[in-house]
Amino acid sequence: MAIILILDTATKNCSLALCDNGIILESIDHNKGSFSHSEKLHVFIEELFTNTGKKLSELDAVAVSKGPGSYTGLRIGVSSAKGLCFGLDIPLISVETLEVLTRTFLSEHSVNDNDILIPMIDARRMEVYTAIFNTRFTKLEETKALILEPTSFDQFLRTSACHFIGDGAEKSSNLYQGEHQFFYPEIYPSSKAVAKLVELKYQNKEFEDVAYFEPYYLKDFVDGKKTP
Repeated sequence: MAIILILDTATKNCSLALCDNGIILESIDHNKGSFSHSEKLHVFIEELFTNTGKKLSELDAVAVSKGPGSYTGLRIGVSSAKGLCFGLDIPLISVETLEVLTRTFLSEHSVNDNDILIPMIDARRMEVYTAIFNTRFTKLEETKALILEPTSFDQFLRTSACHFIGDGAEKSSNLYQGEHQFFYPEIYPSSKAVAKLVELKYQNKEFEDVAYFEPYYLKDFVDGKKTP
């Protein structure tokens, strides 16, 4: 039984949850269409503890969404999580962002047991960060950066209903139209969807090395500014 703070800043949604024994005490999801994590994250952390009457000293662990996702967003979330773990001498837990996104979707939608879940995070142009899960959160294809093509998911589209989830799903909708293809570009990963998973990781002592843990960038950082 543990009090755990969960942070997810991998996308435009700045998401936090404070949990006790896998039960959500308070959560915040802030998405105004732009990245404001550097200004908002620590304010939101203080708000969680104020609203619940808990103290930072009561934390047993911090969990963070490790990526893939926004380079800057990941840096902010992971740096904050590591700072808290160092300062409080508590363990760090990580969860892959695409799994957080998939669990967020299933916490809000009902699907058939044999359906396929394809979370997607926009990675510019026609590229996405994606993986493929079944409804039991088992990975059928590993996480990768993928340039979308009409045949990218043929193996699954021919046999199953497929749910494309996340802000990368919008660019997929023109490529994979069909009677059994569904698109949810409005869904972002939410910390509250992984409260029970994080508690289980804590009980199983699935901890990261705080000193050496780095976000899962998947691709090198590309500066969007033009070179003079």
